[in-house]
Amino acid sequence: MSHFRSLVATLVAALGCFVSAYAQDYPNTIVKIVLPFAPGGGADNTARIISEPLAKRLGQPVVIDYRPGAGGTIAAAYVAAAPKDGYTLLFATPGQQMTNPYLMEKLPYDAVNGFAPVVELISGANVLVVNNKLPVNNVAELIAYIKANPGKINFASSGIGSSSHLAGELFKSMANLDIVHIPYKGSGAAIAEVLGGGVQMSIDSLSVYQSHIKAGRIKALAVSTEERTPAAPDLPTIGDTLKGYQAFPVNYITVPAGTPRAVIDKLNKEFNAVLKDPVVRERLMANGLTVKGGTPEQMDAVIKSESAKWKKVIEQANIGKQ
Repeated sequence: MSHFRSLVATLVAALGCFVSAYAQDYPNTIVKIVLPFAPGGGADNTARIISEPLAKRLGQPVVIDYRPGAGGTIAAAYVAAAPKDGYTLLFATPGQQMTNPYLMEKLPYDAVNGFAPVVELISGANVLVVNNKLPVNNVAELIAYIKANPGKINFASSGIGSSSHLAGELFKSMANLDIVHIPYKGSGAAIAEVLGGGVQMSIDSLSVYQSHIKAGRIKALAVSTEERTPAAPDLPTIGDTLKGYQAFPVNYITVPAGTPRAVIDKLNKEFNAVLKDPVVRERLMANGLTVKGGTPEQMDAVIKSESAKWKKVIEQANIGKQ
């Protein structure tokens, strides 16, 4: 028995040395960041801003691998099944782990146990906008107007289960409002309807509405973040009126579960260094983004808390599984 224990201890020690040596040698080839969307969107822009300085720090090329479709599940399934070596990273948004498990009947990966978080990159800012003809100028007036006109106000989203849909449902639930959801195929169509007055309001990405707000084509009432955003410092938060309201997209890096902790720590260190770079921070903040960073454990806590929040919203809104 003692011989067996000695053998096991030797094997464990040898494995530990192997993992340590592997981590010290990591990376020695191309690192892939898998993006769940087509080129050209906000997530792509963020990934591009971060990937070049990350490559310089890692000493290896960092390429963006676009795998769009199915609400981000194609990319997530690909990464979950990838080798556990730190060379295939998922650029994750709320859909893959925080909302899709409650929106879709069956996922092609384990949303809870299939990944190991690395680091939170940024959080975006949504903005509550209303058509110019709506006689309200702040969140309190909007809530009062809706309550005086139950069932007559519509809110637009970029699609069922999208972040703009869930942000609207959270607003509806927390303020106990009777408003009607109108889904569109993408933010572009939703914006056109809110501008034209076919729909009265929306809570969507600040970046997609910013030019219309500045041109006076639409009224911005508040942002959905915990604090005011530097990209629109004059706007209050929805939470200033509706206590506890927060609804903003989180972007983060995760890897297949089972990836050596030493590799995760190496990636975490380098991503955090990139996020502290003044040039990177300035470019991200210019897009209305809040730069985050932190430990894998902190990102894990965000995943759990956001998942619980959106599960409740999805169930209350009876969005149902597709």
